[in-house]
Amino acid sequence: MNGDPTVPEAGTYAVDFRDGSVGQVMGCEGGLVHLRPLGGGREWDCPPESLGQAPPGEVLREKVRRLNRERRLP
Repeated sequence: MNGDPTVPEAGTYAVDFRDGSVGQVMGCEGGLVHLRPLGGGREWDCPPESLGQAPPGEVLREKVRRLNRERRLP
């Protein structure tokens, strides 16, 4: 993304250690990483030092929750 090994690549999933939120990495600007919630919602910014790789099980759970919500819509 920007050559910084502490910044996850766009499209990968990361956990924000500040509150445990899992999101998809959308990009990096101004020293902050932009994350989108897996289940939808408002994007948020996180400093790279507060991010870690999201556990695959957590990513899968969030994707299943999103699919289930979409199926319930009329």
